[in-house]
Amino acid sequence: MFYKVRSVTPCPDYELRVSFVNGETKSYRVAPLFHKWKPFEALRSTKGLFDQVQVDAGGYGISWNDDIDLSCNELYNNGIPMK
Repeated sequence: MFYKVRSVTPCPDYELRVSFVNGETKSYRVAPLFHKWKPFEALRSTKGLFDQVQVDAGGYGISWNDDIDLSCNELYNNGIPMK
């Protein structure tokens, strides 16, 4: 099952607020990925790149560029529910 993304908002400290089409909103921490996957380091080292996050066509994920993206299921399964 896919949990399609409706919108994504960059927040301080490399967190994302992700709204899904099912009405849920979750917070997702990107900072732990800096050490896990090398391309994500650019989000910290390239000024302004983190704020350029966009929802992919169809809502199946989000991306910053051709090298850095996250799937909708990653965001949903590992995000923290927000009220």
